[in-house]
Amino acid sequence: MQNLNGLLYTFPREIKLLLTAFVIVLSVGFFTGLLFVNNTSSVNPNGIQEQYLGNEDNEEAVEMKFKKTDKHMLNIVHSHILSMALIFFLMGLILSTTQLNYKLKVFLMVEPFLSVILTFGGVYFLWKGITWMKYVVMVSGAFMTISYSLSAFIILKQLLISKNK
Repeated sequence: MQNLNGLLYTFPREIKLLLTAFVIVLSVGFFTGLLFVNNTSSVNPNGIQEQYLGNEDNEEAVEMKFKKTDKHMLNIVHSHILSMALIFFLMGLILSTTQLNYKLKVFLMVEPFLSVILTFGGVYFLWKGITWMKYVVMVSGAFMTISYSLSAFIILKQLLISKNK
């Protein structure tokens, strides 16, 4: 089996342009999603809890939120797990061809899948009433974001900057 480490540098220019465009557009979508999360849950444990369980009991709430329905929750969990799996699979494939320390590379390729399960599994269990899962959702979501950001940075840096030979 051929060693993939650093193979990205050998790709033809048109493939590098395709991958660069893909990672940039994917990143715009990913970070727009984070803006949406920030807008709807204030990126804090109580905001996350209110987003899925509602805040009808909070008389001081600026915006009234209601507990999500079964169908809505299944749709959120299902669509996010499937789409994030594809996102991280594609990013992992590209990342596998970068020149990077083996352990860091494997971590960045595998960790997002664990974070996806913890984040959206945590959202489901939070909705079911296990309220401490809001902390799992917050921490795993942060790990997912850090992993994505670092992977995208490494990929774009190696696509846009020639390797010194």
